[in-house]
Order: sequence, then C-alpha cells, then structure tokens
Amino acid sequence: MEPNPFLGVVLHMIGGLAAGSFYIPYRKVKKWSWESYWLAGGFFSWIIAPWVLALLTCPNVFDVLRAAPWSSLARSYGFGLMWGVGGLTFGLTMRYLGVSLGMAVALGYCAAFGTLMPPLFAGQMPEIIASTGGQIILVGVAVCLAGIFVTGMAGMSKEREMPEAEKKKAIEEFDFVKGILVATFSGIMSAGMSYGIAAGKPIAELARAANLEHGATREFANLWQNTPVFIVILAGGFTANFLWCVLLNIKNHSGRDYIDPQTPLLNNYFFSAIAGTTWYLQFMFYGMGTTQMGPYDFSSWSLHMASIILFSTTWGILLHEWKGTSDRTRVRVALGLAVLVASLVTVGYGNHRKELEDKSKSPAPVAAGRVH
Repeated sequence: MEPNPFLGVVLHMIGGLAAGSFYIPYRKVKKWSWESYWLAGGFFSWIIAPWVLALLTCPNVFDVLRAAPWSSLARSYGFGLMWGVGGLTFGLTMRYLGVSLGMAVALGYCAAFGTLMPPLFAGQMPEIIASTGGQIILVGVAVCLAGIFVTGMAGMSKEREMPEAEKKKAIEEFDFVKGILVATFSGIMSAGMSYGIAAGKPIAELARAANLEHGATREFANLWQNTPVFIVILAGGFTANFLWCVLLNIKNHSGRDYIDPQTPLLNNYFFSAIAGTTWYLQFMFYGMGTTQMGPYDFSSWSLHMASIILFSTTWGILLHEWKGTSDRTRVRVALGLAVLVASLVTVGYGNHRKELEDKSKSPAPVAAGRVH
C-alpha cells in the first residue's frame, strides 16, 4: 500500500477530535477529586484500551514484544514515562486555564518540540530542507505554530476581558499564572510521545512482519503496525500517572473515592471509562495516520497538535468559555482556527509533493525484450 498523505490528514483529524473531546465526559463525574477520576479513566487510557486494540489487530503481540530489541523497548518506555509526567500536568492545565487556552499553550510547546526534535536527532534535517516537499512541510509546521500562537493570544485576550464571575463559572479553578507555568512544563514533557513513537519503529516493523506472516493483507499490516508500540509507551505513561495520583489520594485522603457509597460510583466509573477510552482513540488514529504520511512521517505530530487545538477550541466555544469576550477576541479565535486548518492542508500537500518527488527519481521500468 502506497502512502496516502491526504488520508493521513483525515485520520489525524479524527484523532484530534478524540483528543480534543476526551475531557468532556469528566464533567459528568461528581464528588470525586481530580486524582481519582484521572486515574480511573487512565486505566482505560493506558492499560485496557491499548491491550484490547493490540490483541485485536496483532494477535501475536506477545511474540512481537518478546522479539523486540531491548533498546527500543527501554527507550519507548522511558519516553512514555516522560510523556506521562507531561500528561498528568496536562490535566492540571485545563483545570486552571480551561479547555481552549490550556490546550493552545501546552500543545504549542508540544508541537514545536515533538515535530522538530526527532528529525534533528536522526540527522534528517539537511535532507528535508533540500527537498521541495520537505520545505513545504516545514512551512506547514511554521503555520501550525502560528495558528497555535494566534489561538493562545485570543485566550489571553479572553482572560483580560471576561468578568471574574464569568471565568469562575466556566472554569471553577481558573488561575492564569499557575496555568501558564503548568502548561509550559506539560507541553515540553508531552513531546515525549513523539520521541517514543520514533524509538518504537523496530517494534512496529516486527508487528507488521508478524501480521504479514499470519496472512494479513499488506494494507492491514501497515495500518495497524503501531498498536504494540503504544502498549510500551503508555506503560511508561501509566507508571508516572499512577504514582502521582496515588500520592495525591494519600495526601488529600481521597482514596475512599473509588468505593465511597456516598458518591455516584456507577456514574463516575462509566464516564471515566468513556473519557479514558476516547483519549486513547487519538493514538489509535494517530498511529494509523502516521503510516500514510510517507518518509517524512515526523510531520504527523504537527498535524495531531493542530487537529487537537482545532477541536478543543471549538469545544471551548460550545461550552461558553468565550462568553463575554469582545469581537476582537472572537476574530482572533476564528483567525487562529483558519490558520490551523491551513497548516493541515500545507503539511498534507508537502508530504504528497515528497511522494511525487520520490516517484520521479525512481528508475522507469524497462520494457520486456527491449535491446540496449
């Protein structure tokens, strides 16, 4: 199956929709502390969903993991641990800044570090800069960062303009300074997911080969090759989040939340499960989308970030987080969303252009019986 960058963009957008929406079900959780519902949902995000999908798409996943190089497993797990620290503070970011502004600031850092660091460390950057497709992709990444910046500026305008009562109504624990500091740290650490996926490529290749050996079509094997990689990365993420949430349960005496009959237990577990599973769907579609982007699949990370901000900002509008703001702020929001859409198109076209360049350099097939 040849790469299809525009299909990849669509898959990344679906993943972005899942990532931008996962926090919404948590709003239905009642009388639980943050650490309790974050960990309850996290079991579905980091353990249950990754294993279920891997077993469905790669039945011999245990053999794949046993055969994987230890260096790849260790690096994927380590970067997952790094990403996990960013992920748990990501939840705090939205507590303090709301869905739209919190995601814009954190994901701005995450997009820059997660997109550009892997090709830099791999020594790909000179080759990328030398090709027309690569240049277009880098322009698309810059456009993505510009869209994030404009959206963030709109968020800061909102913070200045909204009455304090309105802020608290939309975001009960609103704290701009604390939120910005947490978002900065979270965004840099969350780029570990991108590094983990790059480190897990040997695992993905083993999964692809194993599926082909067991009779899977090439299209199926290519599309689902990353599911075992996410098991390893998210195990690292689970470790960081589990330790932190348990510590908070102990510190805040909130460990009883999980069994307290005075809380709506069935309701809370149900919506935490929905939130956690929805969260994982972002990486299911991200893993699929990455396989469609061709040799410059590093650009997938910027597509993922742009899609998340696009949909999370839309959710922020629907949830009235922008109520009471000026026309100027609303124009900035609209402009930011338009720029993010432009970045998706630009990066997709850059990957398509790179694919055409590679085809043009391939030697033409020689006609049978032709004499030279």
